[in-house]
Amino acid sequence: MKQRTLFILGLSVLLLIACGLLSPAASSDAPPIDDVPTQAAELPTPTLAIVITEAPPVPTEAPMPFELTSVVFAQKEGIPVKYSCNGEDISPPLAWGDPRTGTQSLALIMDDPDAAGWIHWIVFNIPADVRELPEDMPAGMKFGDVATTFGRNSWGRSDYGGPCPPSGMHRYFFKLYALDTTLSLDDSAKKPQVLAAMDGHILAEIELMGFFSR
Repeated sequence: MKQRTLFILGLSVLLLIACGLLSPAASSDAPPIDDVPTQAAELPTPTLAIVITEAPPVPTEAPMPFELTSVVFAQKEGIPVKYSCNGEDISPPLAWGDPRTGTQSLALIMDDPDAAGWIHWIVFNIPADVRELPEDMPAGMKFGDVATTFGRNSWGRSDYGGPCPPSGMHRYFFKLYALDTTLSLDDSAKKPQVLAAMDGHILAEIELMGFFSR
């Protein structure tokens, strides 16, 4: 009976020792689980994407064609009486597009081939950047600081003379010349002198033709 009691006590001690070996030491330096800091998951830093795009090209205005027109009559149409010797006998308004590069001045000649080439109007040294002549243009009209020059027409005058046929239907040609120079002529110049001075300097020539009858 005594030996059995001793056996039980010995077994109990072994169990206690075994439990002590399986349990963590009280003096362990390992921190409590609750004290272990948890590291937050690192999230990627957002980046701002900068996209550089080229600015769209600025549209450029297309040059106007170098054509001679009038708001009072169209090509091969009748010239209103207002601009003839039967009316107010004033010059009609004229307009045109962009002349060729290199143009230094413009010249205008109006004639009637059905009346032996009768000259009605000569204007030259029109500045190259001018795009129209106004209605009832006065002789020697200035564009900025530049004065135009009116040549001598078939009446012997340095101004506009409108259509004035003796009879029947006549054609009237307004011819505009783009020149690479200015003309050293005055208001006594007639058509032959103007044509001679323009010879070799004409970059382009355009015309507007209208009819008139009496």
